[in-house]
Amino acid sequence: PGQHPAGWAAALRDPAVRAALYAIHDDPARSWTVGELGERAGLSRAPFARRFAATVGSPPLAYLTWWRMTTAGRLLREEDLPLRQVAERAGYTSEFAFSKAFKREFGVAPGQYRRGVVRKARV
Repeated sequence: PGQHPAGWAAALRDPAVRAALYAIHDDPARSWTVGELGERAGLSRAPFARRFAATVGSPPLAYLTWWRMTTAGRLLREEDLPLRQVAERAGYTSEFAFSKAFKREFGVAPGQYRRGVVRKARV
């Protein structure tokens, strides 16, 4: 659920977009670039970015951020991991950067989210 599912059927039918989605979902912590995702998709950077955005509904790196935050939210709800480990699994090298991105996405700090305080989830 969220802002991306409208394009799921089309995205999974498109081999290039599907390859990039699998790469993102298999390793969300990796520092992906549009060029690397395009390589996975078998396309050059610009055509891949256009195709991904048209099919999924957001640019590749925006989708990556959304998936990272979705993953982090699940980890915060379901696991008892230190914030540092949640941040690392979500692809952030600093707890500060992760917390800032998480708050921007969910409207609350990760610790508050873990405790069930959710003000404006944008997922």
